[in-house]
Amino acid sequence: MADPSDPVSVAEEQGRADRLRRAVDVACALLRQGTFSRAEAVTIVAATREQALALFPGRGDVFDLVLAPRFARILDEVYPQPAAARVLPFPRR
Repeated sequence: MADPSDPVSVAEEQGRADRLRRAVDVACALLRQGTFSRAEAVTIVAATREQALALFPGRGDVFDLVLAPRFARILDEVYPQPAAARVLPFPRR
């Protein structure tokens, strides 16, 4: 986290945040096009997570908490898994 008393540090962190926001926006736009297989879409999400970790090392938990649900919604909407691939949390009768 940037030192609030150091304007250079704050500007650098803001720049990294802007780069991450653009990367996430581009990844979401690509995924919403629906031109990939689900495996390729998951690879795009993984690459975006790696980019986030490169910009903010050690903050993977924040990505998983904030951005992963957004990507999961897009994957489920645009690239649904076949019914046979879904795992039910209870036994069938």
